[in-house]
Amino acid sequence: MKKPIMLAALVAFCAPVFAQESALPDSDVNLDNPEEATIQNEAPRKQFAQWPAFFAIGEYPVTPDLVGLRITIPYSTKQESVTGFDIGLWGRSQYFEGIQVNILRNDVKDRAAGLQVGFYNSIGQADLLAIQAGLWNEAGSISGIQAGLVNLAGEVSGIQVGLINRCEEMYGFQIGAINIIRDAELQFCPIVNVGF
Repeated sequence: MKKPIMLAALVAFCAPVFAQESALPDSDVNLDNPEEATIQNEAPRKQFAQWPAFFAIGEYPVTPDLVGLRITIPYSTKQESVTGFDIGLWGRSQYFEGIQVNILRNDVKDRAAGLQVGFYNSIGQADLLAIQAGLWNEAGSISGIQAGLVNLAGEVSGIQVGLINRCEEMYGFQIGAINIIRDAELQFCPIVNVGF
């Protein structure tokens, strides 16, 4: 009884890896008018994953944006946008919303919102609430919490907690052995530093 259930689960979770591009739906384009047909064919369609789980095992020529679960073993494919859970060794994307738990590295090049947990976490910009927890955390700008041994950011609205905390602009608190706020009156202060 266990073998058919395991086989069905394996097929259900592996189907996105082998899923083909879905056919475009019929449209109301008048094919007698060549200008209208050309405009319709030139408009690119945004692709999304067919299933709520995507196993990123190696590189794929076409990687759709993902809503759901992405398992990254050994590293992720090049999805531009991921919304949901990202679990594995090394996760990367252009945009991310959700929970990213990768052992080695979490890398979001542009905008992110949610939680990053791993040894090395990086976010380009986190205007919405974000939490980074790891040994090394860095962000271009972050609204939220950075907790780790080393926390680096351009602009922070929130809290940095770690051994070394450094930012250019701060609206919040730093708690750690070395706290640096570059644009503050008091740029360096051990234990607690405040920027408003």
